[in-house]
Amino acid sequence: MNKDGTQGHDPDFPERYVEFMHTGWAESPLPGLARRPEAAHHAKRRAAIAAAFPSETLVIPSGGERVRANDTSYRFRPGTDLVWLTGDRDPDSVLVIQPDGEAVLYARPRSARDDDSFFRDRVHGELWVGRRCTAQEKAVELDLTTRNLADLPAVLDACAPGREVDAAVRPVGDGGRDGELATALSESRLVKDEWEVAALRDAIGATVRGFEDVARVLPADRSVAERLLEGVFALRARHDGNDCGYNPIVGAGQHATVLHWTANDGRTAPGDLLLMDMGVENRHFYTADVTRVLPVSGAFNPVQRQVYEIVYRAQEAGIATIRPGVAFDEVHQACMRQLAEGLHDLGVLPVSVEEAMDKEAILYRRWSLHGFGHMLGLDVHDCAAARKENYREGSLGEGYVLTVEPGLYFQPDDDLVPAELRGIGVRIEDDVLVTATGAENLSAGLPRTADDVERWLGEQREAGPRLPG
Repeated sequence: MNKDGTQGHDPDFPERYVEFMHTGWAESPLPGLARRPEAAHHAKRRAAIAAAFPSETLVIPSGGERVRANDTSYRFRPGTDLVWLTGDRDPDSVLVIQPDGEAVLYARPRSARDDDSFFRDRVHGELWVGRRCTAQEKAVELDLTTRNLADLPAVLDACAPGREVDAAVRPVGDGGRDGELATALSESRLVKDEWEVAALRDAIGATVRGFEDVARVLPADRSVAERLLEGVFALRARHDGNDCGYNPIVGAGQHATVLHWTANDGRTAPGDLLLMDMGVENRHFYTADVTRVLPVSGAFNPVQRQVYEIVYRAQEAGIATIRPGVAFDEVHQACMRQLAEGLHDLGVLPVSVEEAMDKEAILYRRWSLHGFGHMLGLDVHDCAAARKENYREGSLGEGYVLTVEPGLYFQPDDDLVPAELRGIGVRIEDDVLVTATGAENLSAGLPRTADDVERWLGEQREAGPRLPG
C-alpha cells in the first residue's frame, strides 16, 4: 500500500477521467445528525481525568487499523480509553486535553470531492470506505471541539511534556508518567455510571438471545461442529451488537477442560457436555461475558451433575458474598472453598480441605486453575491497568461490574482422578453488578441450576431455530 492509499496494481487514470470524476456530485448531508445522549457522561469523565492531572497535557488515541494483508484490514475497534472519554468510533482519532482542561479531538475529516483521494484512496477515500463526518459534524455529534487530524503534529510540538496512553502517536511523556495515566483511566472505569450499566444490560440481553439461538440448533442425537455453534452466536452478535466481545469458546467434551479453547474445531457428541463462553459487544463497545454448560443429550448424567452442582454452589457462595466494602479476595475464597469441599467429596483431594486451601499449598487449584472472576465493561477484562491494591487486593465498590465464574476441569490425562471424571470441564459465569445492598446478577436471563438448564434446553429445542430480526 502506498502512502496515498493506492496500490501497485491500480490503473493510471487519464486526466480527462480525473476531471470527470470531480463533476456532478450533489451535497450529501448526514441525516439525523444530533448530539448523542451519552455525550454528557463523556464530558464528566474528561473533566475528572483532567482534574487528576492538573496543568498537564494528556494524549489519548483511538489507534489505527491493522493490516491483515496488503490493502485488507482487520475490523477496527477503537481504543477503550478514547471511547470512554469521547464516544468516537473512528480510527486515527486523538484526544488532547490541554493543561487548562480544554479537550479537543483531532480526527480525520471526510474525503470531500476537492481532491482525488475520494476515489483513489483505498484506505480513506469515501467511495472506498464510505462517508465520514466533517470536523463540524463530529463536533455536533460528540459535543466536543473537533479539528483536522493534520493539525495534530504542530499541537504536540508546541505542548509541554505530557502523558500519553499509547506512544504510537508521538512521544510526549515517559513510560512511568504514561503508565500513571493508563492506571488512572483504568481505575476511573471501576465504577460504572447509569449509562454504562444500561449499555451492559443491552450487551447481556443480546448475549442471552445468542445462547438461545445456539441451544435451538444444538441436536441431542447427533454431532455438529463447534464452529457451527460459534457462527450462530456470532450472527446474533453482529446483528444485535458490534461483534463478539472476545473470541468465543465453544468446547465440546474434553475441549471444555481447556480454559481458552478458541480453535473450536471439534464436534459435539451425544452424552458429552458442551461448555460455551461467549459475549456480545454492543454498539457502544460494552461487552458481556457469560459461560454456560449444556448436556448435549438434554440431561446430565450422575457424574456430570455432581461436578456441575459443585461449581454452582461455588458460584452461589461467591455471589452471596458480594456487596460494597467486601474484599475482592473474600469473594475468591468463598468460591474456592466450595470447590475444595466438592473435590474432597469426590475423593480427589490428596489432603484435607484446610490443607488444600492453605495459601502456601492451594492444591485444589490443580483442578480449578483460575480465580473467581474479573472486572467487566468496555473490555472483557476491564480496568486491567488498575493497581492491585485497588483491584485484586482491594475492596468492591457500588457500581462495580464483575464476573463470577468458578470452574472445575478434569484433564483427560490426569491420573490422579477417577476415570469417570476425566474429560469433564464445567464453568458457570455470570455478570454481576455491585449494588448499594448487595449484588444483582445481570445475566440471570440464562438458567444456572442443573434442573433449570435441562428444562431451558428442552424449551429452546422445542421452539426451533430462528434468525435475528
